[in-house]
Amino acid sequence: MAFVGGDKDGFVCSLAAMALYDGDAEVTADQLTALINATGNSVEPYWPSLFASAVAGKMGEIIASRGAGAAPAPVAAAGAAAGAAEADAPAAKVEVEEVDALEGGMDMFGGDAGG
Repeated sequence: MAFVGGDKDGFVCSLAAMALYDGDAEVTADQLTALINATGNSVEPYWPSLFASAVAGKMGEIIASRGAGAAPAPVAAAGAAAGAAEADAPAAKVEVEEVDALEGGMDMFGGDAGG
């Protein structure tokens, strides 16, 4: 998977910010720039300061939140248990009834159906 442009810059800054946080270092623009350069990467000059200001004092909270799309563990576990119970139950056959689009008595333009 190759990152280019802003995607790459954002990814590099994200990883650098997490590495600094994990190493108990302060996440600042200077620290991000130094780490990015030390790893042989480069980003547009505004990215480190953008990330540093975005995560200022919130890095632990950001990492612990696991993103907006993840369900909390109890809900996910309950969903898995319900899914297992449903898998044991026999599947009910669902009948699909086909309906003619003009069966309602009127066509799209307000006239009578059927011609």
